[in-house]
Amino acid sequence: MSDNPTRPRFFLKLRIRMSKALLILGISAVFSAPAQTKEALFEQGNEWYRTDQFEKAIVCYEQIEAMGFGSSELYFNLGNAYYKQSKIAPSIYNYERALKWNPQNKEAASNLEFAKRMAIDNIEVLPPTFFEKVNAQFVQKRTFDQWAFLSVAFVFLMTIGFLGFYFSFRPAQKRTLFVGSILSACLFLMSLFFSFQEHRRSTTEVRAIVFAKKTEVLNAPSESGDLVFELHEGTKVLVLDRIGSWKKIKLADGKLGWISETALKEF
Repeated sequence: MSDNPTRPRFFLKLRIRMSKALLILGISAVFSAPAQTKEALFEQGNEWYRTDQFEKAIVCYEQIEAMGFGSSELYFNLGNAYYKQSKIAPSIYNYERALKWNPQNKEAASNLEFAKRMAIDNIEVLPPTFFEKVNAQFVQKRTFDQWAFLSVAFVFLMTIGFLGFYFSFRPAQKRTLFVGSILSACLFLMSLFFSFQEHRRSTTEVRAIVFAKKTEVLNAPSESGDLVFELHEGTKVLVLDRIGSWKKIKLADGKLGWISETALKEF
């Protein structure tokens, strides 16, 4: 009987390849499992919502958030589920988060207005200046990531226009490409400025929703402070400072005061 030295090597290589394949499959399963669970939970939550079982829908959506996932659609659905239960603060809170993820979510903006009507406090907003109107209606309608993407797009157009101008031999075409390149450069600078502005606003400006049914706002960060005014659940505030367990807030009408951190929730 003759020995075949290639046979053991063949099976050894086969075992190694199978081990590698199983390892890759195992790693893929580990990383794909959360995504599959997230999708399954989202669909299950939607099904509970369609059958008016809003508490169960909320549990599914909040499990997704606990897994580290967030999106405008998730918070929009979560806001809807709370709204159906007439829970003012959680519904407003989640609609605001949906808009923070995607300022162009028109459904979230519309439902937010409906939810605000359930709130007790009627805060009169100070008349905005011209620049505040432009900022709110134009700049803040996109996230800083979207403005950054536009900056890159305008740089690309500027480069194409400049190269076309440089290599073109027709005077009319060179003028058109030159003007297009200059215009793209201006739009690039504008979008870059807006991108930095939105990034600074999103990282430094802290908003919050009052969750307490009723809470006192004092003139100092202490229980011994004097009462300035009262707030109820669902009111949106701007957080300016923090001392211990107290936060300094500002309302849309310009009023200032200190509130216990347990009375509100930041987003």
